[in-house]
Amino acid sequence: MAELTAVLASTHHPFYYKATTSPEDQRPPYAADWQRKVEAYRETLTAAEPDILVMVGADHFHQLWLDNYPQFLIGKQERYDATFYNEEREFGIPKYTLAGDIELSRYMHQELLGKDFDFSVSHELKIDHSIICPIITVRPEADLPIVPIYTNIFVPPLPSPRRFYQVGRAIREIIDSFPSDKKVAAIGTGHLSLELGGPRQFGEHGPDPLFDADAIEWLSTGNIDAILANVTHESMAGAGNATHGFMDLLLMMGVAGPGVHADYVDHLDLFHTREMYMTWYPNKSQDQLDAAARAAATAQASTGPIYATDPAWEKFRVNQEQA
Repeated sequence: MAELTAVLASTHHPFYYKATTSPEDQRPPYAADWQRKVEAYRETLTAAEPDILVMVGADHFHQLWLDNYPQFLIGKQERYDATFYNEEREFGIPKYTLAGDIELSRYMHQELLGKDFDFSVSHELKIDHSIICPIITVRPEADLPIVPIYTNIFVPPLPSPRRFYQVGRAIREIIDSFPSDKKVAAIGTGHLSLELGGPRQFGEHGPDPLFDADAIEWLSTGNIDAILANVTHESMAGAGNATHGFMDLLLMMGVAGPGVHADYVDHLDLFHTREMYMTWYPNKSQDQLDAAARAAATAQASTGPIYATDPAWEKFRVNQEQA
């Protein structure tokens, strides 16, 4: 059977490529720190030695629109073109062509249907930055075949947080049962608190740092009960109008499993948003744990959970109390 060697959950920021490849005098002041953290995080995937990447993201109204926006969709192609014109224009993201893994796509689609998850399928899917951003950050060689999965985090009515978690658990079961000797890594990207086009978009940090603190603790400790007790569509909207992308991170926690602590956790308070990078190793080898420890030392990250009681969050609690 196939081996799931790593599960990665991270935010995706389309300006990373431009911020870190521009001439030195044109880079934002936080670019060097951002690049250091991302390149350290990359080593957690490299240590997993994957043959295939199952990638979870969401189409940003590039190919899917209000006339036909499926709740869950899987690609089933030999090759995927990537990057839309506005992503090139606004973010400087280059075009890519990614190989697909038809065998795993077919198997996963059939098994998902068998588990009562009615996935749509596309044979003409073009990939946008929700999948290209993690390619750029953790596998810039773009040399591995992918199985892309898109979720609906934009168009109401949305699936529930519980449904996202259940999809993650199903994906884990299907990867574990895939009749192959290949190694698979699952990578999904979403958001912590995020505001797009609203009054909190251009603040000094993410719109709701205390939501971010709780979210990172819940994810890194695998605390599904706390998430389902505290996270609703309404509470996510209260944390920022685009926070529903958190459900894709929840899906990845489902792939990792309930109660499973992450092996690598990092975050960066970036202008108007908080970036987060998390890795679980389902079959922890010493080489993988050593790689995570080296990456954590470079990035000043953690090789275990980060809790909402961490002193790093205290200033945001004080600011909330003063307000």
